[in-house]
Amino acid sequence: MTVPKQKPTTSPLAERLLDSQRWLPERTPIIVEGQLTRMVGLTLEAIGLNATVGERCLVIDRNNKVEAEVVGFQDEKVYLMPVQAISGLRAGARVVPLESANDLVIGDELLGRVVNGFGEPIDGRGPLSCRVEQSLTGSYINPLHRQPIREPLDVGIRAINAMLTVGRGQRLGLFAGSGVGKSMLLGMMTRFTTADITVVGLIGERGREVKEFIEDILGEAGLARSVVVASPADDAPLLRLRAAQYTTSIAEYFRAQGKNVLLLMDSLTRFAQAQREIALAIGEPPATKGYPPSVFARIPQLVERAGNAEAGGGSITAFYTVLTEGDDQQDPIADASRAILDGHFVLKRALAEEGHYPAIDIEQSISRVMPQVVPEAHLKQAQKLKQLWSRYQQNRDLISIGAYTPGADQDIDQAIQMYPVIKAFLQQSLNESVPFADSATQLQTLIPGAQPASIRQGRPLARPGARRTERPE
Repeated sequence: MTVPKQKPTTSPLAERLLDSQRWLPERTPIIVEGQLTRMVGLTLEAIGLNATVGERCLVIDRNNKVEAEVVGFQDEKVYLMPVQAISGLRAGARVVPLESANDLVIGDELLGRVVNGFGEPIDGRGPLSCRVEQSLTGSYINPLHRQPIREPLDVGIRAINAMLTVGRGQRLGLFAGSGVGKSMLLGMMTRFTTADITVVGLIGERGREVKEFIEDILGEAGLARSVVVASPADDAPLLRLRAAQYTTSIAEYFRAQGKNVLLLMDSLTRFAQAQREIALAIGEPPATKGYPPSVFARIPQLVERAGNAEAGGGSITAFYTVLTEGDDQQDPIADASRAILDGHFVLKRALAEEGHYPAIDIEQSISRVMPQVVPEAHLKQAQKLKQLWSRYQQNRDLISIGAYTPGADQDIDQAIQMYPVIKAFLQQSLNESVPFADSATQLQTLIPGAQPASIRQGRPLARPGARRTERPE
């Protein structure tokens, strides 16, 4: 005989508990605090902490609070790097994980403002009311879905527009030593470009230069449609790293709105040096001239976030300054950056010392997308001008001491004749803007032909400086 199952009865107390449970909030996450055990240099060491790499924490010791980020771990030990100055911490301090570790607020209200790596305004113009949260690490875009670079971007600088044309969505490097004029060149591009929005990241530079760049180089007109993120050299290395990522996130926000964004970062070298400080502090072995392997992984992670979006989206045209210490173009960071970028402009100290501004060395500079964004006639004229400039530079010493005999080489004769005009063409004053169309027209007027004189006359090119033996008729 089968006994029917009886429906379980619920006591009044259980019913009341179930009813009260409906009014309770969602499951509250359990926060596991850690304890500070060791501090060496800029590295904090904690135990008992349940946090992931990249997560932010708050180190609390009585009334002192220091924000830090988890950068590594070993066994039960967790390594943290502070994002602000350390003061008043002792062993045994509490280490509390924070929520929203990798997000910062972003919005249209950032236009015309100057903020730090935390997204806090430092221009004294009141707080920001941004509400959009954006990840610092960016979002992945399938490279096959990106729009190809097909349109030129007018930067208002004749030497670049005509000789090293920039494509909308291109990533370029400005390679220069200290005091050669890269900040002035960035300011000119900020004021004269035809991009919708300009995002400027001043990473690891002198604090004095931040205000000078904003007031003297950028100006009110340039700042009105720009966002400036400033993290001077005395900031913690993690904050400098964070500021570079935040700068890129702001550019990504405006690109997602369909805007054409110009991203200027000064400098990529300081970004790499900040990562080097962090990596060496947590025990990563140095590889190339003191730079750990993680540095060369971080650079493409940052640079690849710029560029064109998917079809119908906006673009980020990025310029990264690269400080070549001692004017060494084979510096590890310069070499790694040159390999990952879509072109590079080299600023030469010798030109700057001659008063040639912008001091762009067109012989060593290249724009890899120029053949895709300008007509073939424009490209040939730029090549011809570059050939004439190079011929003169190769024979400059002979010409200066009078050892070159006029008539020995027609290409050199033409280079000598055109050198003053070409030099004036490549120079431009700080407040002068030359649109792309005018730059192309002036280049066409200057170089109407696109072939060397010896080729036009059906004769092979002579070795620079060699005397040609004329064949009798």
